[in-house]
Amino acid sequence: MKTQVAIIGAGPSGLLLGQLLSKQGIDNIIVERVSGEYVLGRIRAGVLEQGMVDLLREAGVSERMDREGEVHTGVELAFNDKRVRIALDELTGGDTVMVYGQTEVTRDLMEARQTSGQTTFYEASNVQLNDVKTDAPYVTFEKNGESVRLDCEFIAGCDGFHGVSRKTIPDDVKTEHERVYPFGWLGLLSDTKPAHDELIYCKTDRGFALASMRSATRSRYYLQVPLTDKIEQWSDDAFWTELKRRLPTDVAASMETGPSIEKSIAPLRSFVCEPMQYGNMFLVGDAAHIVPPTGAKGLNLAASDVATLYKILTRVYQDGDRDCINQYSEVCLRRVWHGERFSWWMTNMMHDFGNVEVNGTDSQTFSRFMESELNFYTDNEEGRRVIAMQYVGLPYEEIK
Repeated sequence: MKTQVAIIGAGPSGLLLGQLLSKQGIDNIIVERVSGEYVLGRIRAGVLEQGMVDLLREAGVSERMDREGEVHTGVELAFNDKRVRIALDELTGGDTVMVYGQTEVTRDLMEARQTSGQTTFYEASNVQLNDVKTDAPYVTFEKNGESVRLDCEFIAGCDGFHGVSRKTIPDDVKTEHERVYPFGWLGLLSDTKPAHDELIYCKTDRGFALASMRSATRSRYYLQVPLTDKIEQWSDDAFWTELKRRLPTDVAASMETGPSIEKSIAPLRSFVCEPMQYGNMFLVGDAAHIVPPTGAKGLNLAASDVATLYKILTRVYQDGDRDCINQYSEVCLRRVWHGERFSWWMTNMMHDFGNVEVNGTDSQTFSRFMESELNFYTDNEEGRRVIAMQYVGLPYEEIK
């Protein structure tokens, strides 16, 4: 079996890359280790930067997003009995974000791929990437008890943090940077009216909370919890009670509660693998980098990787320019590190680190530093503009 681009992973980044390449007449096959139903069952982010919104429109999969997505012109930061609105559109010259769940993005991309008849192998086991440093790489895997070989010219590793793609790069070639945070996020999804018409990030003495949403009738809320906590410890009633303690009083008083659709606890980490390319194999999204969700950058950084790789491969196949291939890692990592830094900064400012020493600083001193940081950036327009520019997303870099 042959294709031009083998894509490992059928999450939103792999599906989006496949859709964009197909629209340019570039043949691709996706190989995924789990079922399509399992992929759709993952509950993930829901805030899309303008760059990702534009990319979905370019891919021809934006009809439902444009109809059902919620355009947000601002977000709020609540702390020390203050509520500061970051007016995204006013501070950035008109940029906004779109609230539209990652599950819905994935569903739209899956349907588009199925309609166009492109090939996807779900539930493929023992996936291996071979000869990626040569001009004739290939992928092997098992499907329905049979061995399959997929010859290709390029491989896109869109298979997440635990996937095989990053492991294909030898240890003496790659450098991995990691910061693990001493807490997690307990998330609850419910079919209830959102507590507020914009996201509210809350810093309290009890810990961080986020009031978010997926639609006008579906809400997503988060609580900072110790890494030792288990889902079984958190009944729905316990979650709603604690959330109300952390939200602004007027928001908590009027919020709608109800049964959870899903609850989960996610650990927080910052992670980057350098380089993001090895021969003709490219790492995309979570395969190369993880951010804490505080800055809403995980899916959006994956989308910018996709945009970069899509532009490079389009130039390769349409213009015969293979020299541009070597730009991939450098271009992606510049934007990745900006997103990593912003997410790390927001996490440091908005969370309670308890008695944990942070970066060699005792917890009380660090807490005072972050309190000052938060006040400084929110008390003046230039500081709020810095937050807004990064929240809506930095521009995608062009390929030279």
